[in-house]
Amino acid sequence: MDYIDSQLIYVFRQLWVCMDQTRKEFFTLDDFDFMGKTVLLRVDLNSPIHPLTSEIMSDTRFKSHLPTIEKLRNAKVVIMAHQSRPGKSDFTSLFQHSRRLERLLGRRVKFVDSLYGNSALDAIKRMESGDILMLENTRFYSEDVVLDPGERETIENSNLVKNLSSVCDYFVNDAFPAIHRAQTSLTGFTHSLPNVAGLLIQKETGALNSFLKGDRSRNLAILAGAKIEDSITVADSFLKKDIVGKIVVGGVVANAFLWASGKKIGKKNEEFIKHNNRNYEKYLKVCRELLDKFPEQIIMPVDYVLNPSRLRIDLDENIPDDQIVADIGLNSIARFSEEIRKAESLFINGPMGMYEIEEYSSGTFEILKEVAASGAMKIAGGGHTISAIEALGVENRIDHMSTGGGALISYLSGEPMPVLESLRESKRYFEKVI
Repeated sequence: MDYIDSQLIYVFRQLWVCMDQTRKEFFTLDDFDFMGKTVLLRVDLNSPIHPLTSEIMSDTRFKSHLPTIEKLRNAKVVIMAHQSRPGKSDFTSLFQHSRRLERLLGRRVKFVDSLYGNSALDAIKRMESGDILMLENTRFYSEDVVLDPGERETIENSNLVKNLSSVCDYFVNDAFPAIHRAQTSLTGFTHSLPNVAGLLIQKETGALNSFLKGDRSRNLAILAGAKIEDSITVADSFLKKDIVGKIVVGGVVANAFLWASGKKIGKKNEEFIKHNNRNYEKYLKVCRELLDKFPEQIIMPVDYVLNPSRLRIDLDENIPDDQIVADIGLNSIARFSEEIRKAESLFINGPMGMYEIEEYSSGTFEILKEVAASGAMKIAGGGHTISAIEALGVENRIDHMSTGGGALISYLSGEPMPVLESLRESKRYFEKVI
């Protein structure tokens, strides 16, 4: 048996174990016969909307829910979802979401511009087996936005929960990107309907658990991109909890670590961090603490490519105040690639630089090529990371591409997951009732 075959067996074994644990922890789609039943399905279709045309720009989250919807083919499926939040320019109706889902499924998806009013309830009552109905954006309604998640009785007696519970038999939650939220449409049905984990939640938690439970000394996290809060939070958790052996940092995340180490990163790069991170001093402090405690485990760039000059400079050279660090250099690519080849499990989140501009794309694409060629189990997260993977055409060589943003970061950091706790609590409750 060669190395790749042994790695595949290892990965599938780990995924099976984790998904088996999920089955014990939550109700899953295999626990019930949904034939002819009315299923309230909470998904996450929150997608980028073009600012000029108002068209949906990505199918990624739609496609992630297709297996669960197909599994419920013989049920009456009532879809509940959200798009953006009040005050944002992309806070829109879900009508075009229903049309996009209809095209992807090749089945009719009826839309009703109500969430729990009479028109929605009447439409649900008229459904037949195999029908799919999409309700209006949950965040159009204050009950999903302003109710205190700690007020369980208030939430369970809300019109949203009472009305929809009265016409549905099960609540299937497949909204992995929102599992860190405690909102009425996500956690309000705990005791009113059996809560069931959809296939996406099973897949996501199984893959992430497999990474978290692997050989920690051979786990590698590649944390890059422009969002330093998320990556530094994960770095802090990964290193302090001994989840990974090493962390590779790139992009603005690397700039933050370099700045914290005393390196002069140039005025423009400092200003970018200050402007885009309200609590940047807090995160720089975390970087300093991690560098003091784990100096051998944090792998930083040793050279960079600058914008607009396109010059490559080494670590010991000062970055001019009028230049932006736009990519990692060849020596950094070589250094990072060496660490990738040693890993048995890889997690990558964020590009190495301004990959959208061809002159500054080498670092991101070369690292992704190395990741794709690795025999390790590979998990990718973050919209820009997945976009770069798809642009490179190596998505079929990544074991798992997570749909989560904040949920992914929160899960890996060990923070509370209200949706998962709701699924656990519902199973405990209904096992006694059924």
